[in-house]
Amino acid sequence: MAAGFSEVLRARHAVRLLAGTLVGRLPNATAAIALVLFVRAQGGSYSLAGGLAAAYGVANAVGQPVLGRLVDVYGQPRVQLPAALASALAMGAFAFCGTDPLPVAYAAVAAAGLFTPPLEGGLRALWPSVLRREEQVHTAYAMDAVAQEVMFTVGPLLVTLCVSMWSERAALLVLNGLGVLGALSVVLSPPSRAWRSAPREAHWLGALRSPGLLVLLGSFLFVGMALGSIAVASVSYADGHGGDAVYGWLMAGVGLGALVGGTAYGARQWRGAPERRLRWLVALLAVCYLPLVWMPGVPAMVALAVLAGVFLAPCIACAFILVDRHAPSGTVTEAFSWLVTTFTVGASVGTGLAGPVVQAGGARWGFAVPGAAGAVSLLVLLALSGVLAAPARGAVVAASSENDPNRAVEPRFSSGDRA
Repeated sequence: MAAGFSEVLRARHAVRLLAGTLVGRLPNATAAIALVLFVRAQGGSYSLAGGLAAAYGVANAVGQPVLGRLVDVYGQPRVQLPAALASALAMGAFAFCGTDPLPVAYAAVAAAGLFTPPLEGGLRALWPSVLRREEQVHTAYAMDAVAQEVMFTVGPLLVTLCVSMWSERAALLVLNGLGVLGALSVVLSPPSRAWRSAPREAHWLGALRSPGLLVLLGSFLFVGMALGSIAVASVSYADGHGGDAVYGWLMAGVGLGALVGGTAYGARQWRGAPERRLRWLVALLAVCYLPLVWMPGVPAMVALAVLAGVFLAPCIACAFILVDRHAPSGTVTEAFSWLVTTFTVGASVGTGLAGPVVQAGGARWGFAVPGAAGAVSLLVLLALSGVLAAPARGAVVAASSENDPNRAVEPRFSSGDRA
């Protein structure tokens, strides 16, 4: 199982790019909990902390595709590093000024979210130029999805460690400083400096003019809703079964399931069209959410949480392949950034939707939301399968299979972003 991952990691620059991207994304992965802890330490309310976290999230969702388009036009170093510095400076200003005056606090936090560099989309645009074969790039996508789960598990632990060693203010400053160092490591690497986007057609819609990409984004909006709603329902379940510790175990279970599923998915070379594979993966994801409504005792519930996470990372990894296939020429970073934004917005909508559902019907109905959202995601893929299967405009279809020893029936990458 580890052979495919080790082959990818042995490629020149691969470890540096992956590690630098993960470190560079720490501020984004830890923003919500770091903001809540800082605001509470300043004497602010949970409502204020939630409002600031929401401002960061909304600004981040707006900024990712915008910055992604700028990366496609001007290259990675000229956009990623200035954005990382601007984001860190804005969060540093908030850390020193605090929540008073409130308009300044909101402006600083929103600026920090808006200028968060699109390192995630940038890394996926770099993989084809770093790795020699397409199946290695597919493995790298799966490894990337697994690494996300690790980062979102380790990130909050780093926040609490910084708080315990220093203070809430120090946690904001240290993590954002690390983010700048991570971005610096990426943009100074030879693949990032050499990377150039393929020639692009000027169009105000950018990547969104691809019908296939729009179908994929519509589907993953509901995948994000499923994940966001699980968090709220898990809080309600934990309140009646042991409190915060149980909530932590449930969230860790989802992360562990995604880690196991992503590792297994990346260890195999897959045959056949990724569109059909994605439909099966989303269907399995929705089915694995359904047992959560049984709400058994804590040990069994943690096991069901692990099951619920198993197909999450494979869905994301398969979606990466389709994003690259359907992104119009010269828009690959923007297209990946749109997927990140859509997933984030979906998670926020799921969180907001699950709250009233849990309030009205309890945790059991809250756990029904992820299954319903997964089913809608599958329906989108099924109803618009013809659109998703259509070749992207300007896509490069393999004229031979010399790079594919398994003769997989998959198109070659459409980005053309090989240094």
